[in-house]
Amino acid sequence: MSINETPEMPEYKGAPLSPDRGPGLGCFWIQVVALVVFIILAPLSAVLNWGAAIATALLIGVVVLLLLVGQTAIFLLRLVAADRRGRRAPLASGSKTVGELEDEAKRAKSDTGDGGVGESR
Repeated sequence: MSINETPEMPEYKGAPLSPDRGPGLGCFWIQVVALVVFIILAPLSAVLNWGAAIATALLIGVVVLLLLVGQTAIFLLRLVAADRRGRRAPLASGSKTVGELEDEAKRAKSDTGDGGVGESR
């Protein structure tokens, strides 16, 4: 594998993780804005005596939004990492990396054509 080759997408439940199937940046920013609003309103509801039910609902909303924002951030970070993931050689390395050695072994094995069932020469 060369340094400029496109990396494989990470797998999720046995299939490649598709950026089209999950939340995007727009969804993430809407969640962040809602979280900030709930974080501001939660203590204000207690100070302004809005009632225990409203304060409780706002606190539960903060916890739920924290979960959603966190999961969305993790999903988006995985996509960014998968996009940037490629074999990068160390700058001042005198020896080959493990990944380079594995790639050479795979290439050598596929070039020789050994290991095929029923292969005849």
